[in-house]
Amino acid sequence: MFKEVGELDFPELERRILRFWDEIDAFNKLRRKNAGRATFSFIDGPITANNPRGMGVHHAWGRTYKDIFQRYRAMLGYDQRYQNGFDCQGLWVEVEVEKDLGLNSKKDIAEYGLDNFSQKCRERVNLCANAVVEASRRLGQWMDWENSYYTMSDDNIEHIWRFLKRCHEKGWLYKGHRSMPWCARCGTSLSQHELIDSYTEMTHRSVYLKLPIRERRGEFMLVWTTTPWTLTANVALAVHPDLDYVKVRQGGDTLYISRGTVSKLQGAYEVIGTEKGRGLVGLTYDGPFDDLPAQRGVAHRIIPWDQVGEAEGTGVVHIAPGCGAEDYELSKVHGLPAIVPIDENGIYVEGFGPLTQRSAFEVAPVIFEDLRKKGYLYHLEDYTHRYPRCWRCKEELVFRLVDEWFISCEEVRPLMVEAARSVRWIPEHSGKRMEDWLNNMGDWCISRKRYWGLPLPFYETEDGELFIVGSRAELWERAVDPAAVDALPELHRPWIDGVEVRTPSGKVARRIPEVGDCWLDAGIVPFSTLGYMGGDRGAWERWFPADFITEMREQIRLWFYSMLFMSVTLEGRSPYRAVLTYEKMSDEQGRPMHKSAGNAIWFDEAVERMGAEPMRWLFADQNLSANLNFGYGPASEVKRRFLTLWNTYNFFVQYAILDGIDPTKLNREVERPLMDRWLLSRLQALVREARGALDRYDLPPVVRAVERFFDDLSNWYVRLNRRRFWKSDSDSDKAAAYLTLHETLVTLCRLLAPILPFLSEEMYQNLVRSVDPTAPESVHLCDFPEVRDGLIDEGLMAEMETAIRLVSLGRAARTASGLKVRQPLAEMVVVMGNGDGAGLERLRPLILQELNVKGLRLAEDRSALVDHAVKLNFGTVGKKHGRLAPLLKRALEGMDAGTVAARVGRGEVIEVTVDGRTVGLTVEDVVVETRAAEGLAVAEEGGIVVALDTRLTEDLEDEGFAREFVHKVQNLRKESGFEVSDRIHIRCALSDRLRRAVERFEAYIKAETLCLSLDVGEETAGGERSLINGEEATLALRRA
Repeated sequence: MFKEVGELDFPELERRILRFWDEIDAFNKLRRKNAGRATFSFIDGPITANNPRGMGVHHAWGRTYKDIFQRYRAMLGYDQRYQNGFDCQGLWVEVEVEKDLGLNSKKDIAEYGLDNFSQKCRERVNLCANAVVEASRRLGQWMDWENSYYTMSDDNIEHIWRFLKRCHEKGWLYKGHRSMPWCARCGTSLSQHELIDSYTEMTHRSVYLKLPIRERRGEFMLVWTTTPWTLTANVALAVHPDLDYVKVRQGGDTLYISRGTVSKLQGAYEVIGTEKGRGLVGLTYDGPFDDLPAQRGVAHRIIPWDQVGEAEGTGVVHIAPGCGAEDYELSKVHGLPAIVPIDENGIYVEGFGPLTQRSAFEVAPVIFEDLRKKGYLYHLEDYTHRYPRCWRCKEELVFRLVDEWFISCEEVRPLMVEAARSVRWIPEHSGKRMEDWLNNMGDWCISRKRYWGLPLPFYETEDGELFIVGSRAELWERAVDPAAVDALPELHRPWIDGVEVRTPSGKVARRIPEVGDCWLDAGIVPFSTLGYMGGDRGAWERWFPADFITEMREQIRLWFYSMLFMSVTLEGRSPYRAVLTYEKMSDEQGRPMHKSAGNAIWFDEAVERMGAEPMRWLFADQNLSANLNFGYGPASEVKRRFLTLWNTYNFFVQYAILDGIDPTKLNREVERPLMDRWLLSRLQALVREARGALDRYDLPPVVRAVERFFDDLSNWYVRLNRRRFWKSDSDSDKAAAYLTLHETLVTLCRLLAPILPFLSEEMYQNLVRSVDPTAPESVHLCDFPEVRDGLIDEGLMAEMETAIRLVSLGRAARTASGLKVRQPLAEMVVVMGNGDGAGLERLRPLILQELNVKGLRLAEDRSALVDHAVKLNFGTVGKKHGRLAPLLKRALEGMDAGTVAARVGRGEVIEVTVDGRTVGLTVEDVVVETRAAEGLAVAEEGGIVVALDTRLTEDLEDEGFAREFVHKVQNLRKESGFEVSDRIHIRCALSDRLRRAVERFEAYIKAETLCLSLDVGEETAGGERSLINGEEATLALRRA
């Protein structure tokens, strides 16, 4: 039989359910149940295995979505793979291992030993992966944890080799000499897609300098830069040929500056002329560091560039091709030399005088002093702007001319755009973001000058011949010593670096030292995890493409992009059918979460304070297009909402235990009263709405519909039907009530199971398994509820919705007039507006009972009930219509206030013609003030008016006293610790007014309070003194 329901303690409940799932092997039973059926293919975006603490709450967000939709599809009977993934290679692992080992540079790594370093990277990945698994289990996520994929696996590496060989065969692979964003601390370049979210607001010391024009004695170009270290590599200045440059005299100098930046000049000046930029093109100037050996032979000329902005800096751009991407592209157009001043560690190389062997990040004061001595320094100022940092170590980036490997995007771009258009993007604007990214992306820089990563299978001979290895088998076939391939413990550095191959021409080639971009690792998983190279294409195609994937929006240009690129290259189509994206997580106040700010929340902390279920519900309720403000406050609000369901569940179990109810033994064919039919109709409508939304991967409508249902179930159905459970007779009406509420709660368990796996399991075990051991062992082994269309009564639901609305308005009217619901009233009058009141007839008793009113009358004219006054809302109208506002005010005041109020209540637009123009006033533009007629309490909304007659007769007052007396007794029962089924005796001393009411309604009072005897005397020793509606009373209760 049912067990009693305790307090709702999510962490304790969840831990208990986790143990239960393990005991019955629930997950594997689910997999066996659905094995061989139609497939639902989901591919997990690999989580970075890089934190021994497991994961943050932001990781739990996406993992909740993954779990919800896989659970839902499982309850529909789909076979699934449930493969979790771990991202294992790249800077995010290397940097943390360096910290653990106390290493600070690539030189330190080399001295430590690359083999030892790689082993430490692998160990850290495994340690952190285990922590992620434990945290994910605690979240309630079901995956085949024992068969997770790791991007560091040889199989994953081989599949990437296949892709790179295909790129080479298509002619897309090339080695490029480019100015790349470079991390001096990590000693590697970064790709375009790694850079976008790496920009942060920083303040640098910027410099204005004046450089002498050689052909115009005494005249100078005024130049500005925020990166003074790059001035040592300056080879040109750029001006816009069509911009106006102002020629100003200041002191003894003549300066050129764009018209839009003249305000940057310091002190008094005289404008002596203007000149188009093209007039300056071709002139030469003295460079800021002509005295350095590295600058010998540089001409330093002024070149045209139509990207120069008129209002930024001085309108004259300093060009250093060895230190900037755009600068380098310009150098190829104009034949400029490229000077690279720093090495991979950001240290000045030979040829830069006193700067050699110094860091680019520390030389600004030296450069400023040098410029001052030469007479070139004009002005220094702090400049705050967005500048890139390394996404992993957070150090400032520089731009450096390096040789890297690229995949050309020109041929694949239109194919990727076409493939992306075949995908269902959720929300839709994510698809537009992807297309924008594809249309603007540069070639993919795939090489990194690091260690723990994909070994690029590029083998070069001494004379430059290139050969690409496409698999381990091909590596063995081409190896100078195949035994060396057999002896490889793994396909990583340093072990693979020792393998030499013979090219088709017979030459010996060695592998280049670079490793690959980590997004190659993640992008190949639709192939590596599904056995693409395994020889059984049918088995691969059973799961490809993925039906659904989900990650944060930033993955559009990262994982989603890399998968799309690799899939289009290998198969000519998208690797996924539907993609769900979500935004970033902030704290409760909307601030970004950071450890340094003290507002970051770790999952292990949050799950034990708030529980996994409130967390999952918050995630499910989130608008995908907005950032999530996460914290303990919102979680507490969610728990409060859950208490509505939990208390209803407790209500059912409590009375079922008292009555010895076994739902399996009740006659399910019993006739269901109107309220039962309404609840079952609402339930099936909920199932219909939930299935539709889940099929669309749209969770917020499910959450909102469920919460509305919770409210209707608890605050409408249960409250109006309590007496059916309380009464002592075991008749068919009581059986119908129990059956209806039990069926509703069990259906909710199955419906909520994907989103709330713990709570639904707890309730299911008590509501179902405790009375029916033949039922599925777990709610997650049940089917998702099917829609029973025959139970849906749209008319009844519409009528009940109106009844609920009328009751809500009636309560509002009572509250406004200070009349408690326990005080009976004679009549309520309802004006339905455009609504039809005919359908209210069968719900009339219900409405009267809820509002404690004796009669209900429908009326068509509200004028006898309320007076209205309408005013113009100048706050909104003034902004929209300006000078017309006073005219609109007079016109509105001349209209019938009641008509205007009714139309505003219905949400209609009020058209007003003034000054020859017709203006539409919206609901927010009109303020409606309502005054009730004498003797009435009125509330209205949406065109419906409810008026309560507040005049009290002696009979009504007596009944009100009696109801308040019952309320007082019920409170005393609770305070005295009586059980709900306990019979009692009441002794009381009452005022004459109260005594008359109690004696008159004695039978009612006894029935409501389970009272066997009601003794009204002059004094009651030991009783509790109180006031009931202002009348003195002393009450004492005794258990019978």
